Amino acid sequence: MFRTVALAGAFSLALATGALAVTGEFNNMCAEGLALHKEIKTDCSVNTVYKGKTYCFGSDQAKQDFMKDPAANLAKAEQFYSKKQG
Repeated sequence: MFRTVALAGAFSLALATGALAVTGEFNNMCAEGLALHKEIKTDCSVNTVYKGKTYCFGSDQAKQDFMKDPAANLAKAEQFYSKKQG
């Protein structure tokens, strides 16, 4: 009985941990950072969905700043990111 409960608990923990992992656009770089021409890698724990895509941020403040004008900031981020990838 103990083994079944332990296995069930471990399985539940694995599912919960997996559910927290988020993958965002720009290879999980901070979208606001990219808009400001900075490369800031994140774990995507701070994120938002905009027009069906997930964007990651290095902090809550970066997310708030980005969301003040998401269309313009996204255009800046996309432009900077595409230059860095090319």
